[in-house]
Amino acid sequence: ALIVFACLVGDGYMSRPEDPQLYCVFNHNEDACRYGIGIGVLAFLACIFFFMVDVYFPQISNTTDRKYLVLADLGFSGLWTFLWFIGFCFLTNQWSWTRAEDVYIGADSARAAITFSFFSIFSW
Repeated sequence: ALIVFACLVGDGYMSRPEDPQLYCVFNHNEDACRYGIGIGVLAFLACIFFFMVDVYFPQISNTTDRKYLVLADLGFSGLWTFLWFIGFCFLTNQWSWTRAEDVYIGADSARAAITFSFFSIFSW
């Protein structure tokens, strides 16, 4: 999640030499960059939250609370697996429609975002 977010924030937006306005490297589709950044940031924050839940899990004595926390973790992981799959398909589709002359230096970051979106499907 952090790598996808960092790649899209760092090199996901480009500008032409004659035009200072920034555009998304994925076929000039701002939604592609926003989607990747959004799920990357939310996934990172969720990882921090669920890590903290795992740290304090032995101190939770109420079995009902434990059950709900485990189910929330499982449900969130299932949802985020699906969202990473959608993100991988969306970014790959937009990258396939991107013209080579529109990308100057952000190609490696775009490919890294696509690759780690794919890896995130299995890690979630």
